[in-house]
Amino acid sequence: MAAGMKICTFVVNVLATPLHVIYALGLFGLYKRLLPICLYRMTRIYNKRLHDTKKELFSRISQFKTPGKQLTLLEIGCGTGANFQFFPPACKVICTDPNPFFEKYLASAMAENVHLSYERFAVASGEDLGLIEDESVDVVVCSLVLCSVRDTPQTLREVLRVLRPGGAFFFLEHVVSDKESSWTYFCQHVLQPFWFYFGDGCEMTRATWKPLQNAGFSELNLEHIQAPLMFLIKPHIRGYAVK
Repeated sequence: MAAGMKICTFVVNVLATPLHVIYALGLFGLYKRLLPICLYRMTRIYNKRLHDTKKELFSRISQFKTPGKQLTLLEIGCGTGANFQFFPPACKVICTDPNPFFEKYLASAMAENVHLSYERFAVASGEDLGLIEDESVDVVVCSLVLCSVRDTPQTLREVLRVLRPGGAFFFLEHVVSDKESSWTYFCQHVLQPFWFYFGDGCEMTRATWKPLQNAGFSELNLEHIQAPLMFLIKPHIRGYAVK
């Protein structure tokens, strides 16, 4: 299967040449504007299908509140605010996303989630959270983001930097199939050249659990699950890591 996969991936890469050229020329600016509209609709479907998974995972966030203080939560790659409904009441939320066009949708999401205290939105990538002070947040949340950051280990280093000692990093990510002989694994690699562009840099071939295991957290609670989604993005990991 490995040889066939390489051949098929090469063919798809050739077919995707126009997209490679458009991307290299920096002509995907319009797509950045349209992406929030598309994701706003897609996240409603995702939330419906993963509702119980998210509810169970994020129910643990309150455990990491500093006694006597308001819980401070940073969400990396907040998108349209799809996770807001699952965050605990009265927590202070800081949002970052490299796409500035999400801010309008965030304002709408916060208006619908009055149980939260919305501090600010910052345009920033996961690899560079310089606007957030060292050891200043109790919890960092990342959902469907580590598939598209350019440097996963650097993003996790930034997570550890901004987390206070004893704080936690919550994640829910789609990943490459851990069964290399499966058709899911095969199709993920073959179709990746097209998926990258239509998913705004998303890579469904990442074994994201590996950098998490090597990031240096004092405790890692990680589970592989099969999400009720199309087969290409069924493989997921969820859990939390403690600094």
